[in-house]
Amino acid sequence: MATDTPNEEHLREVKPALLRGWKQKCPSCGQAPIFSSFLKVRDECPVCHEQLSHHRADDGPAYLTILIVGHIIGPLLLWSFVNFEPDPLMIAIIFTIGSVALSLYLLPRLKGAVVAMQWAKRMHGFSGRSASPL
Repeated sequence: MATDTPNEEHLREVKPALLRGWKQKCPSCGQAPIFSSFLKVRDECPVCHEQLSHHRADDGPAYLTILIVGHIIGPLLLWSFVNFEPDPLMIAIIFTIGSVALSLYLLPRLKGAVVAMQWAKRMHGFSGRSASPL
């Protein structure tokens, strides 16, 4: 009789996987880069040969990036405009550059963390079982 609780050997720790993903490393071994280019996830880890092509990060990392950048830049923009009353063009230039830089920093790290979370939770084909045909 099958039980619904997973065996200990099938459990993957989430926190170490998320930290490896944040560092843009393979969620399984933490040694090889997870990306082959800026946001292109490798099909397979070159060190441990873990299949990474199953990920479905899609728009999640972009939404998280927008959420975080908006919650950082928005209050800073309001605070600096009220306290320093700078020229609107100058504040637009400064905060545009800041928003783009913060977005470029966060986006690959958040995508790595999302892929690592999917790997740790065995989502979207990371379970090791073959998908059943429809």
